[in-house]
Amino acid sequence: MTAAEATTEGPGVRAMLIASVPALLIGAGSALVLWVIDMLAHGLQHWLWDTLPAQFGASSTTPWWIFVVLTAVGLLVGAVVQFAPGRGGVDSATVELNAPPPPILAVPSIVIAVTLSLAGGVSLGPENPIIAINSALAVTLLAGMSKVLPPQLVILLAISGTIGALFATPVAAALVLTGTVGAMRGPGSLWDKLFLPLAAAGAGAVTMHLLGGESIAFTLEPMGEIQPMYLVLGFVVAAASAGVGILAAWLFPYLHRAFHSLKHPIVFTTLGGAVLGVLGIIGGPLTLFKGLNETGELLTHPDAYSAGQLALFAGVKVVALLVAASAGFRGGRIFPAVFIGTALGLLGYALIPGIPIALAVACGVMGITLAATKDGWMAMFIGVVLVGDVTVLALLCIIVLPVWLLVTKAPELVVHPAPHEKAQVAS
Repeated sequence: MTAAEATTEGPGVRAMLIASVPALLIGAGSALVLWVIDMLAHGLQHWLWDTLPAQFGASSTTPWWIFVVLTAVGLLVGAVVQFAPGRGGVDSATVELNAPPPPILAVPSIVIAVTLSLAGGVSLGPENPIIAINSALAVTLLAGMSKVLPPQLVILLAISGTIGALFATPVAAALVLTGTVGAMRGPGSLWDKLFLPLAAAGAGAVTMHLLGGESIAFTLEPMGEIQPMYLVLGFVVAAASAGVGILAAWLFPYLHRAFHSLKHPIVFTTLGGAVLGVLGIIGGPLTLFKGLNETGELLTHPDAYSAGQLALFAGVKVVALLVAASAGFRGGRIFPAVFIGTALGLLGYALIPGIPIALAVACGVMGITLAATKDGWMAMFIGVVLVGDVTVLALLCIIVLPVWLLVTKAPELVVHPAPHEKAQVAS
């Protein structure tokens, strides 16, 4: 065997089959954890926004109730972050999806913090905390299998399974992790290295489907035949959306520093909740929560909102996302970004004559997701799946290239703490 052949020879079939069993279990378990937390959050949400306000002669749309609930949720999350063992895990604003897992001791406090945020109307998604929870559980439960599944691989499988469950398809995990897996040292082709993560992601996606989990797939009017002008029109929408994401990423660290200068989480998270309450009053209930159901509402009735309303929704949601992420709430930034991109896409559809609605929405979502994640695969995937029209993929593959040139040197939508701040977090 030549040296080149030796470096490309992957793991044996038997080894992959053996390792696929725990990979499938990790994927299914990751989906189950996500589903349980979703159910807890939905139950609490129903009580907070439907049952409880009726006792005070209010409803979920009453302005003062929106303010009270979000302020109270800020107080409770702040108390968890300041006083509970594990302190709600690492600040979600400072980590990517593939962050190292927290200590197992932190898991209960992360569960409480993310459940409160999801139920209370905070403009953050579940992705970062759920991945942290699943990674910590998987590493702890499979500690005795380190010879078969090293801890780093277990973490990768937990991330894969969670992403598969979040987006209800293993394709999302494959696209997100292609770069990570491709950079891993060791023998084998890319598909050898993707085999176990795809098994975990597939198990997570199937389990979530069986449990009746949410989906990001909607259906809009098909685009029809491709026309050359669509490239220009789509780029305008995608570039504008990416510009909004770039501006948000530039403001993010300043806002984060301002909130954290108050030192105590119970103070700055409560303040953040109050600000979110005011924003909720301005933007209305459609600008609350993680944004998936609200995205569906926009796409179900795309002609029900004026250009001014869509601009208001997008603007309020951008500020709400930045405030929530800066003020110590635990949650991810992808789902709110999808809502913002959808609103911007519909705004483009309302203002630009001749652009198909499916292309406008796909480009709006792709632009801001690209700016937020710096991941072209993820941005295009969400754009296509959201509108339910695979025809737009060919155009997105071209439009993404100039938009990437706009975002590649722009700041990320993540806060990088200074060295002394990292030391404080670690302690």
